[in-house]
Amino acid sequence: MRRSIILVLLSLFAHAALAGTTAIINVNVVPMDVERIVAGQTVVITDGLITRIGPVDEVPVPKKSDVVDGTDRFLIPGLAEMHAHVPAVGSENLDRDFSLFVANGVTLLRGMLGRPSHLQLRADLLEGKVFGPRLITSGPSMNGQSVNGSSEAESLVRAQHAAGYDFVKIHPGLKADEFEAIARTANELGIPFAGHVTVAVGVERAVEAGIATIDHLDGYMAAMLPPDSGASGGYGGFFDVLLADQVMDERITELARLTAASGTWNVPTNVLVEQRISEVPAAELRSRAEMAYMPVATLQRWVVSKQETISDRGFTPQVAARAIELRRRLILALHDSGAGLLLGSDAPQVFNVPGFSLHRELQNLVVAGLTPYEALRTGTVNVSRFLGTNTGVVAEGRDADLVLLDANPFEDIANTRRVHGVVLRGVWWSAYELQQRIDRYRNEHSR
Repeated sequence: MRRSIILVLLSLFAHAALAGTTAIINVNVVPMDVERIVAGQTVVITDGLITRIGPVDEVPVPKKSDVVDGTDRFLIPGLAEMHAHVPAVGSENLDRDFSLFVANGVTLLRGMLGRPSHLQLRADLLEGKVFGPRLITSGPSMNGQSVNGSSEAESLVRAQHAAGYDFVKIHPGLKADEFEAIARTANELGIPFAGHVTVAVGVERAVEAGIATIDHLDGYMAAMLPPDSGASGGYGGFFDVLLADQVMDERITELARLTAASGTWNVPTNVLVEQRISEVPAAELRSRAEMAYMPVATLQRWVVSKQETISDRGFTPQVAARAIELRRRLILALHDSGAGLLLGSDAPQVFNVPGFSLHRELQNLVVAGLTPYEALRTGTVNVSRFLGTNTGVVAEGRDADLVLLDANPFEDIANTRRVHGVVLRGVWWSAYELQQRIDRYRNEHSR
């Protein structure tokens, strides 16, 4: 273990020294501005920016550059995990999670459970002092336990804005007046608020109030209940899946159009829900290859969580299958209506290993009806548009957060897993080097 840590430190030092210029030659560029592939290109990266893209026969390779052979490979923008849980600074899990993310081509995270330590971490990541993706961070959760009344809700939003957090995170349990105070104050200050839908207000009021993202498709199932069912329809279980046999299907289109008109985006994290409620046994989920990177105790907790969900009162495989069908239809309806979709899996959470789960979410989006190109947009150009970043597209002048794949992702979305290397803020990391980083965390007894 000591030798592997020394090797990683030496690798970090070497990369810092070579961070000047990288040239990826003869590569198929996947810009993601439209559905196209530009073959036979040389991409030059200097000081963290894409400075030149052009035909391999026309673009000279700068002297003393780090040269990467892109022949028969495909260069895409780095992927974003828009619903991540980032450990505290100093946690033994921090480097593991960040290494797993980057090894899977994830170059940007939106942390959905912020901590004060994440403010400095955000800067350290950007400056290269800490290895890992860019970080967009919420403040500490606003929920029924952390907020006591509308006055405190307003004060907390003002404090988080003053501290410099990127957005306010909404969790369950807020009263209607507390939600309204958060929304009003956040809108006044220009800081986004995002996350769960407060039961006391529902989806329609949440989007009207300007919630930036709804995560997990939270609240939509309850919003599809008949008018005479009451505010919540009774006990809904895990993200209201137990309401699936009571909803009005025709409301899917209506709610999708309402969401699109409001400008609210969605981060479905559908793989999280489907894994937890599907008929796939916990033992099979636990035996996946990527589980080898998680501690045994964590895997055991995940197994218990799934068992608790499928043992819940009122849960049946039929209701679960109906919920899965409805959620997939809602995702496609949101997409078709023009409502923005953002890629996120909620990692690390139940059977969602950082990085690996994002590729499963991409596949889930394709199963729901999106094309591979449309699914890939949710984790690239859509994220750039939502956040206003300079990433998300392969083009001159853009920040160089990129992934080199060994196969065409438009032919099969599973090809996003075939990572040949990652350009992280202008620095090239080969798949071999990234594998070395994550192998330090492999637990041979976890499977």
